[in-house]
Amino acid sequence: MIHPTAIVDPKARLAEDVEVGPFSVIGPDVEIGAGSVIGPHVVVKGPTVLGERTRIFQFASVGEDCQDKKYAGEPTRLVMGDDNVIREGVTLHRGTVQDRGETTIGSRNLLMAYVHVGHDCVVGNDCILANQVTLAGHVTLGDAAIIGGLSAIHQFCHFGTQAMAGGGSIITKDTPAYVMINGNPAQPHGLNLVGLKRRGFSREAIKALTESYKKVYRQGLTVDQALAEIDAEYALPETQAFTDSIRASTRGILR
Repeated sequence: MIHPTAIVDPKARLAEDVEVGPFSVIGPDVEIGAGSVIGPHVVVKGPTVLGERTRIFQFASVGEDCQDKKYAGEPTRLVMGDDNVIREGVTLHRGTVQDRGETTIGSRNLLMAYVHVGHDCVVGNDCILANQVTLAGHVTLGDAAIIGGLSAIHQFCHFGTQAMAGGGSIITKDTPAYVMINGNPAQPHGLNLVGLKRRGFSREAIKALTESYKKVYRQGLTVDQALAEIDAEYALPETQAFTDSIRASTRGILR
């Protein structure tokens, strides 16, 4: 299962059925779960944990030292869940001791070619990052986030669950849950209604979220006024997630 030209450090821990392709390098302190396939010309550096059924394509660099100038060789980590697909040329960096000490990627994510995930990022589950998406350090993506190709997210930004960014977006502020954005600089363009319907949101929830969006973005209210009205009118978990993502913002929301 390990190609004779691959180099696997004796201190790496690979499940018995892991495949490692030609000319790949697996360093010490790397753990790779069952059913995983590491393609040719891949470098995985530890401390890194890759979950089960991970698929990594050629020329990816996983778990490398971060690009933060303050990084001084500390043993920070990269941890990934199960069923992730990492396409060609992707770069995933470990964390820094100044923050979490760990870059975390959940499960069932698709990271397309040449995606970069910087140090201390947190990527949820079921996210899609299209070709050449760049996450600066300390970025957080909620579950089922979709980022269009060639988009970039500024450090410390939060991008909410099931939000969507169109291709080429430059995102310098926080994006609330379920919101669709696009542009340079990115601006909100309504709810990600197609995504909500595909994920089985009820008509009641979609209607409540639509009205909640209008309060925040179209009725001339302050953010605090809009949130107060939403809280008074709706008690759904979906609207709660929307308002929670706004209240959690530290950089201010796109508006």
